[in-house]
Amino acid sequence: MALVVFLRGVNVGGNRTFRPSNLACELGRFDVENIGAAGTFVVRKPPSERLMRAAVCEHLPFDTEIFIRDGRDLIRLCESDPFDGEPSRSDAVRFVSVLAGTPSNSVALPFALPSSEN
Repeated sequence: MALVVFLRGVNVGGNRTFRPSNLACELGRFDVENIGAAGTFVVRKPPSERLMRAAVCEHLPFDTEIFIRDGRDLIRLCESDPFDGEPSRSDAVRFVSVLAGTPSNSVALPFALPSSEN
């Protein structure tokens, strides 16, 4: 199964900048696909997670946190339809964030923010 690699805090505000397409080419032996400029990659022929992490580190010009997930985890997330029952609005963008670790406090999601009047 494919792995999905997330790089934390890259290509944001001029910090830790690099060309993700170049990294994907440098890791070509693993059949890596770059997904946008935010440091997300799909690895179709991954070695072990440990070796994949080492290969990414070897080709980055800076240190950053690297999160690697089994592609099946993301498929299950999509199949669970996390936005089911929520109306689609033109002024809203739906997204999913990847946490670096287990949060120290549990939050019931989704949560609502107070209106600007409050």
